[in-house]
Amino acid sequence: MKSYIRNVFLCAGLLGAVASAAMIHGVSIARAAEEKTAPSIAIDNFSFTPKELTVAAGTTITWVNRDDVPHTVVSTDKKFKSKALDTDDQFSFTFTDTGTYNYFCSVHPIMVGKIIVK
Repeated sequence: MKSYIRNVFLCAGLLGAVASAAMIHGVSIARAAEEKTAPSIAIDNFSFTPKELTVAAGTTITWVNRDDVPHTVVSTDKKFKSKALDTDDQFSFTFTDTGTYNYFCSVHPIMVGKIIVK
């Protein structure tokens, strides 16, 4: 019983330390969890960054165009397709099925990326 109580207090102390560290850096626990589950991909300088991303099934990814020209996000298997994204426009897609999703910009087909869903 003493061991159980000690472990409970130890876990509570660790959670408090994590919360304190998060707040020191100006990030709430909820926001940190949200950022972890809602990754984004920047479209900038005619490239997707990161070019490859591995996520869990159920994750929503948001692409944000930081370039000064329009771009699109189109999967090679036609699972998703954005409209032309002007500067600061966004496109989001939720990956519910596992697999590998290759995508490209239909305006600039040399721009490619890959999402791996596990």
